[in-house]
Parts: sequence; structure tokens; C-alpha cells
Amino acid sequence: MRKLAFLATVFACLFFAQFASAQFASDQQGDLFIGGGTLLSSSSSNSGLPAEKGGTYLNLGGDVVFFRHHLGFNVETAWRATQGTYQAEEINYRPILTDFNALYQPHLGKKLGLDLMGGIGAADTRFYAPGPSVPGEANYESTDHFMEHLGGGVRYYVWHHVFIRPEIHYYHIQNNNNNLSDNGFNFNSNNVFRVGASIGFTLGGGSD
Repeated sequence: MRKLAFLATVFACLFFAQFASAQFASDQQGDLFIGGGTLLSSSSSNSGLPAEKGGTYLNLGGDVVFFRHHLGFNVETAWRATQGTYQAEEINYRPILTDFNALYQPHLGKKLGLDLMGGIGAADTRFYAPGPSVPGEANYESTDHFMEHLGGGVRYYVWHHVFIRPEIHYYHIQNNNNNLSDNGFNFNSNNVFRVGASIGFTLGGGSD
């Protein structure tokens, strides 16, 4: 699941990148974006499990929108840029969050608009043993969880088809706090937020 989800995001972005603006119908546009942010979650509870928060997250995605109803779809992956500490000097971790969404993109003005999205996805968290890896062997174990996603951002075109988008995303990761995986790794909450900003480029009309 984790490989298919990540490859689907990369494929979608490469697919969008092959089109020039003129190749979109007059009532369509596509967007490519990349950004960064961090993860927020509640502090550790009485369970003693660590909170899935902090760190620098990178994100990559794309979307297609049909102007008539301002509706479309998008796909996005966000991942922790460096390994976080799960258990000091014993286990590190890196989440990869991939979501597929319905998208509503109303215009608020000539250069301003909203991106509102909701959908489903997968949370793949990799757990590493600190230290050098053994050649030819994976140095991590993974847990995969189904998740629901809601997100929103304010899009502002700073120059022609180039925009910036401050944003916030909510992920409900199923069984993220339950000891149901084979390796037994889990966190203190099923609910996490990602806050940050993206910079993107629009293919097609609608930004001038």
C-alpha cells in the first residue's frame, strides 16, 4: 500500500507536468505544488506512548479543477524530512502521509482563492534502528493505517501563474494509538494536524 500510494502521487505530478497551459480546456486548470510544514498532535497521555508531532515535513502534490462548479480532485504526499526519535537511542521513525481528495476551489478575487479538500488515504510509518544499515537489508519496519483527511488553504497568486498557499491539514489515522500492528509500534493519538505552506504553479486559465 505504501509504495503504491507514494508512486501514485509522483505519477500524478509527472502527468500534470507534461501539459502546457494551452492544452487544458477553457474550463479546466491543473496545479503542481511543493511545500513544507510540521506536524501537531496532543501531548503524550497516561498511556506513555509518544506523541506524533514536530519535525520538518515536505509535501508534493497536484490537482485538476473544473471551473464551472469549482470542483476537482487532488493527490498529495507529505513525509518527515529526517527521522524522529520514537525511543531514545533505540528506535527512530518517519511518517509518510498520502491522501486522495475531492477538491472545492472557490475564487475570492482576481488573485485570491481557497482550496478546500476532503478524502481518504494511507499513513505509512517507518521505524528504524539507529545506526548504519546492513548492505542489502532493509533497516526499518513499517506500519500502514487507513486514514481520513480534511484540509484547507488560502491561495494567493504572487506572480502570473505562481501562487503561495498557507494551509492546514487534519488526519484521522485509524488505529494509530492501538497495538494492532505486527511490530507493536503506535502513538498516543489517532488525530494529527499538519500546518505549513506550499508554493505552486497553475497550468491553464484562472490565475490572471
